[in-house]
Amino acid sequence: LEPGRDLVADRGYDARALIDLVESRGGRAHIPTCRDRKVQRSVDPALYRQRNLIERFFNKLKHFRRIATRYDKTARNFLAAVLLASTRIWMRFESTT
Repeated sequence: LEPGRDLVADRGYDARALIDLVESRGGRAHIPTCRDRKVQRSVDPALYRQRNLIERFFNKLKHFRRIATRYDKTARNFLAAVLLASTRIWMRFESTT
């Protein structure tokens, strides 16, 4: 992690050791705390919403069997499959009219 960068993650990564590591390298951790913690950290809702969009995109990308199972042997062919699948996902939601 480069100094001054942000790390956005979900509640599963709420560990004090991870947060201390990010802060020691000069970054900021935007990780919501688990509900059972006494001290709750606040997270920027807009930034966390963007993380959710990225997570949803990767979930849609995994619906393509060729990508989920890493069907292609070479990195070039796998990247091409990811690009094609990403284009199909993008075209589904892009309005053309």
